[in-house]
Formats: sequence, C-alpha cells, structure tokens
Amino acid sequence: MQARSGKELREMFLSFFESKGHKRYPSFSLVPDDPSILFTIAGMVPFKPYFLGQKTPEVTRATTSQKCVRTNDIDNVGRTARHHTFFEMLGNFSFGDYFKKEASLFAWEFLTERVGLDPDRLYPTIYKDDEEAFEIWNKVVGVPANRIYRLGEEDNFWSVGPVGPCGPCSELIYDQGPEFSCGSPDCGLECDCDRYLEVWNLVFMQYNRDEEGNLNPLPKKNIDTGMGLERLASVVQQVKGDFETDLFKPLVAKASSIMGVNYGAGGREDMAVRVVSDHLRAVAFMIADGIMPSNEGRGYVLRRILRRAVRYGRLAGVERPFLTELLPVLNEIMADPYEELILHKNLIEQVIEQEELRFGRTLEQGTTLLEEEIRNVKSSGGKTLSGVVAFELYDTFGFPFELTEEICKEAGVEVKFEEFQKEMEKQRERARAAWAKSESNKIEMDEGLLKDLEPSEFTGYEKEEDEGKVLAVVVDNEKKEACAEGQECYVVLNKTPFYGEKGGQVGDEGVLEWQPGGRAKVLDTQVSSGGHYVHKVRVESGKLKVGDFVVAKVDSGRRKKIKAHHTSTHLLHEALIRVLGDHVRQAGSLVAPDFLRFDFTHVKPMTKDEIKEVENIVFGVITDNLALETHITNIEEAKKLGAKALFEEKYGDKVRVIVVPGYSAELCGGTHVNRTGDIGVFKIVKEEGIGAGLRRITALASDAAFLKFQEQAEKLDELSEILEAEEGQLKEKALSLLEQRKKLQDEVERLNVEKAQLAVDEMLQKAVEVEGVLLCSGIFDELPPNVLRQVGDKIRNSRKSSVAILASKAKDQVTFVVMADKDAMAKGVHAGKLAKSIAQLLGGGGGGRPDVAQAGAKKVDGVKEALNKAIDILREMIG
Repeated sequence: MQARSGKELREMFLSFFESKGHKRYPSFSLVPDDPSILFTIAGMVPFKPYFLGQKTPEVTRATTSQKCVRTNDIDNVGRTARHHTFFEMLGNFSFGDYFKKEASLFAWEFLTERVGLDPDRLYPTIYKDDEEAFEIWNKVVGVPANRIYRLGEEDNFWSVGPVGPCGPCSELIYDQGPEFSCGSPDCGLECDCDRYLEVWNLVFMQYNRDEEGNLNPLPKKNIDTGMGLERLASVVQQVKGDFETDLFKPLVAKASSIMGVNYGAGGREDMAVRVVSDHLRAVAFMIADGIMPSNEGRGYVLRRILRRAVRYGRLAGVERPFLTELLPVLNEIMADPYEELILHKNLIEQVIEQEELRFGRTLEQGTTLLEEEIRNVKSSGGKTLSGVVAFELYDTFGFPFELTEEICKEAGVEVKFEEFQKEMEKQRERARAAWAKSESNKIEMDEGLLKDLEPSEFTGYEKEEDEGKVLAVVVDNEKKEACAEGQECYVVLNKTPFYGEKGGQVGDEGVLEWQPGGRAKVLDTQVSSGGHYVHKVRVESGKLKVGDFVVAKVDSGRRKKIKAHHTSTHLLHEALIRVLGDHVRQAGSLVAPDFLRFDFTHVKPMTKDEIKEVENIVFGVITDNLALETHITNIEEAKKLGAKALFEEKYGDKVRVIVVPGYSAELCGGTHVNRTGDIGVFKIVKEEGIGAGLRRITALASDAAFLKFQEQAEKLDELSEILEAEEGQLKEKALSLLEQRKKLQDEVERLNVEKAQLAVDEMLQKAVEVEGVLLCSGIFDELPPNVLRQVGDKIRNSRKSSVAILASKAKDQVTFVVMADKDAMAKGVHAGKLAKSIAQLLGGGGGGRPDVAQAGAKKVDGVKEALNKAIDILREMIG
C-alpha cells in the first residue's frame, strides 16, 4: 500500500465519486441550516431535507469532504489518539438513485483498488437481519461469509430519530495487525483497541418508522456514507493514531515546541499537545464560519473549546497567549481546500488573541477566589471543597474544573466531583431549553401539513399585487377547508407577491381580497423549509376557502421603507469593510420598516471618526443616485462579480446578486430600491458590542431617519429654551452646569463624611465584644456605600480585632457595608458571609471579600433587629 497524504486522500475520494457520476460539492458551513442542532456534525446534515423528503435535490448523486464539529466527547479529546472536536467526513450520497449494491461496490473498489488496502484485512459488518446486505457482500463483492459479521440494532441500524427515515448500515472494519492489538486473548472485531478499526459506515435508508414503531418501506431509498479523513489517513500512513498523520504532525511539533515538551513520552504533556492541536483546528474553522465567542449557543461552545486549549497550555507551563503562533502551521496544512482560513486570517488571529487575554484575566480572578475558598476549608478543619463552589467558579468566571482540581490537590484538598457533575447537568438542561426556545420556528404550525404541496411562486420582485390560488388553510395546527370571519389562520398560495421573512428581512404585511366581498388582513409572511410562503392572516369579512382565488396586495408603503433599509444594509456593509478592514463580515441582520440592525465581526468599538466616515461613504453613494442591478447566475460567476456570501445562508445552483455599480455586490434574495437616491438619508444611531469580536450597528434610513432628525431638532430647541442658551452654546452651558453640580455633590459628600465620622466615637462606646472581636455597628440615613466604607476604615484603624457593620436606610431599601481587620479575619471572621447572612434576615442578599463586603435588602423595617442578631451570627462564625 502506497503512503499518501491527507490532501491526496481527500482529492482521490472526491475524484473517484465524480467518476461515478456524483456531483462534487465544497464543504458546507459548520453552521447548519437546521435549528435542531448547533453544528454540522456529519456529512449528511446539509442534505437532510432531501433524505426527509422536504426538498427535491438538484442531483441524485453527491459527494463531499465535509467540515464537522462534535463536542459530545470533548473530555476524551486528548486522552485518546482518535477523538476530535473538528474532523473532515468524506461521504457519498444517493437520493433515490443507487442503493446497497452500488454503495458496497463503490466502497470496496475505492478502498482496495484506489487506496490499496489489503482486501483480506477488510471485514464488513451488517445488521443482523439484513440478508440483502449479506448476499451483496458475499456473492457480489466476494467477501467470504466468515469475514462478514452480523451486529445488533445498537451498532448497525441508523435512524434520524424515533420517527422518520431509518435503515440498516454496514461498517467496513480494517485489521491493522497484531502490533496495534491491546494484547488481550479476547481481542477481536468488537474490541475497543485500535487493531480492528472502523473505517467507513454505509447507511442504507430504506424505511420510514411510524409513531407505532412500524418500519414502512420508503418509496425512494437513499444512501448516506461517512468516512473520517483523519482515520483513513492514519490507516494508509500506517501510524499509531490520527495525531501522527500529516494532517496533525506539523501542529503537534509546533505545539510541543511552544510547550517545551517531548511529544511521545506519554503522560499529561502528550495529552496537552493533542488537546491544543485538535482544538486549534476547531476554533479557527468555527471563527472562519462566522461563529464568535459568547456565553450561549455556538459561541459558548467555541469559547469552551478555546479555553480548554488555553488551560492545557497553562498546565504545560505556557502562561502567555500562544494559540495564534500555531495558525501559520494550520494554514499551511488546510488552507488549500479551505480558503476561508486565509480570507479571514486577521479576524481569526484577533478573536483568538482577545479571547486568550480575557481568559487570562478570568484565571487570575478565579485563582484568587479559589485560594480563598481553600483557606476557608482548611481553617475549619475540612479536607473537601464543595462541588457547588467548583461549579460557581466555572459558571461565573469560566474557571475550569480540572484547574480547580489541580490547585486543590496541591493544597491537599479534594473536590466533590459528583456535586460538580450534578450542577453541570442542571446547566445543560437550562442551556438545552434556552437553545430550543431561541431557535424555535416562527411558523407556529406543523410544516409537515404542507409536505404534499408544491412550493409557492414568489412574484414580489416585479409586483406588489398579484392573483393567487389558496392551496391550504391551517387553523389551530390543523388543515381545514376554510377560515371563518374573525378567525386567525395560516394560508398558503400557489403564487404571491408577499416576501416571506428570510435573510434578515422581515415578512410583508397587507391584505388578501376575494369575491364576493371577502377580505383578510395579512399580519406576517414566513417561508417554510419546503419553500411554501405561509401568510398569517385574520379574516375580516367573508370566508376564505381552499381553492379560492384571491388578490394579494402588499402594503406598499411599508415595503418601500423595508427596501430602503435593506439596500442601506448593503451600503453599510461595504462601507465598514472600507473603513475598518477586510476582516469585517456580516454576522446577522434585521431589516425592518423603521430601522436596520447589522451585526459584524470586529474586535473593538468603533471610534466617532470611524462612524462618521462610514456615514459619509454611505451618504455619498446615496447622493450618486446609482441604479441597482440584479443578476441571476451561478455561485462561481457571482464570486467573479465580487459578490459577498453570508456564512449562514445556503445557496442553490442559481443565485441572485444585487450590484451597486462600482461599489458593492452581494448575494441576496431580498427586496431593494431601484436607485440609491431612493433611500434619501441614512443615520447610524447606535454602535455596541454584543459579544467577543462582534459589534452591532443600529441605523435608520429614508422616512425613519428624517423623523429622527426632526425629533433631534425639536429636542435641541427645547434644551435651548430650558438652558437659556443658543444651539451653538449648549455644550458650554451644559459643561458649566455639570461643574456646578459636581461641586455641590462634593460638598454634600464632605458633610456626610463629617456627620458619619462624628458618630464613630459614640458607636465605639456602644461596641460589643464577641469572642475577642469588637463588633461596632450603626444605622444612618441615606449615606452612599463609599461613605460607609470610609467610616468602616476609621473603626478598623482605631481598634484591633474589630468588625464594623454599617447600615444606610433609604426610602425603599437598606444597604449594609461590613468590614473586618486582619486580626478579626484570623479568628474566622468573613465580611462577605457576615454581610450576606444579615441581608438574608431582611430578604436580601450580597457578599464580598473576607475584609470588605456589601449587601442589600428591600425590607427597611427590622434593620435594628437584624444588627442585634449579627452578634449571634458573628459568635457562631468565630465558634
């Protein structure tokens, strides 16, 4: 068998299936067009609508090398030589074309004749009851019966879920030889060691499982196969694991050099190198596909992967940000098929570096708090740290459990891992619920009700009024023959001028009218996954029936405003690239009649000058009054036009390109103005951060911008009247008033401090000694916390072993400040816990450090009683 590089194997696979009549597709985005999953986790994910019968494929045979991310086994990544967060899945797919025989022959031919694997070392596995597969492997392919293994449903039966398409599968297992064996006398095909390695999985989708569990034959049988490129490379290159292939080896070498370790020696250092090498690939590709670090959804997973890599670098002794040093090596390996790594090189570097620095600060905070908790455990004679504390460090500061465990171990303290796991599971449940809610479809009906209908024809580019036939009426999630007057329902037409919400543009509103005298108000328009334009309507008069012909009239005034904002979004996007740089890419948008919102990749806030420059560029294009052009072409020609494609959008054979001549070109299915001058005016009203490496602009165009200018002019007139100053003198007058206000505030604070400190002597005289600690307390009216802290400092400095508990009452709340000196802390006093306990007596909360803390409560009555009870709390604390 000839050794081949990963790059060669990828190309061999795709070329082989092209020669078998398959269309080669480039890898789809890691962001799937499927709200039920966070990432593209397998090669079949982009083709799922074809397997489910939701869409008709443009071809019947396809092949891909698909980027995939999986994190369900992230804790095993680095521990083994084969687990990954990012990998490439080679796959060939048939949509009602060929089936088991051809799929099996293709796989066998590729592995034995093209790749050169020894056929005598290949073992097909089949589902135990799949006699057809056995006959094909045995009689057609020619594999001896004793090398074909029958396995149960758990191993060899695939399904999309409890209900839906499913079928048996056949895996191809390769015997790597006794040198890869675990050495057990029972080592065989089902052993978990690396001798018998699953190379390829062929899924034969031939059934549809109904709700009763019955398997009904599908009218069109499909093929879905998947083979990990990294695993294939390890077999062909005859190495001990994926990390020793050419797809990883340069990364492993660079990571080893940075960490100063000798990879291959075994132990924690090897694991750290594998984690960093694997996770960097995932992080870089996720950012390249538009995912940014955040605290939810995909961004949270990205942040978790990146921080796990940083943590293992730190465990190996690398304290500085280092991941970006590996990027040139990654680009050298992967940028040939994946040009996005080069296109977004600067963005990837900036986001990783920023996130590493942020995590560094997090680790410092977490370490300080953890060391404090360890001191508390040891001072109370304990030897275990609560898993709840470990989780709070993880959840609040992103402090990794493994690092908590490491630091505790060095201090002779054990962490209750079971408690941590319980808290993590609770968090996962919350995350799953939040994800399901955030990704729920805006069409509040079962789209399966529409599966037998032809997709709607959209005529709204040319018309804002058109006649259509009612194909379906859905009331309360049930198909009905009619929708009565006063009812709300969903209506599908065979053709419609109403734009359905997609690409960030909101759906159209308007009316449907029919004879005799029927009328329904269209409240919203959405597009189903099957291409049906779904109108949410309220029938105002008459009865709307299936088969009726209606006149669909879009609210043209509203559509005009939406068009102005959509074209403005394109102008804004290009202006941002020109001002901020090529790393800017769209990360989301909302185009509405009264505003636009544009999310984009950029690692720091825009300056006022940058915002002004962007506005000037956009307004310049508006005043040029350029005529927009629309091109319908294929994706390759669109890219030649310079069209920008969005990471979250999926494009078919034909795409629509909106061109502003000499300025910009974007792939877009939305509605736009005819000329840029139709926009009129444009104004950015807000620029803000929405996550690491992500910014958001809110802007107004056309009528909305004009109304904003009017509103601002009216406010300036009002301010001029109030401040008795001309418009040009408003800033100077306002600054003068602020300066006067600051002087008055300083004077009030000085008087408050004097007043409070006059009471210190009286408080000290009434102080109570508790177990050798002097407790000094007092109640004040409406003193700010900073003044309370000054009073507390005076008390601490005047008496050794002292604690100050100070309360400030306002109309609807009370604030507590608790302070303790070093001697008091040495005796077991913890200001944070004391403040929290006192506030809880009044239904409040709070906390802080051992030396100073703040808490609050809404119950103002009972403050005196709470301070009296503080004596018992303090006594128990010192104990």
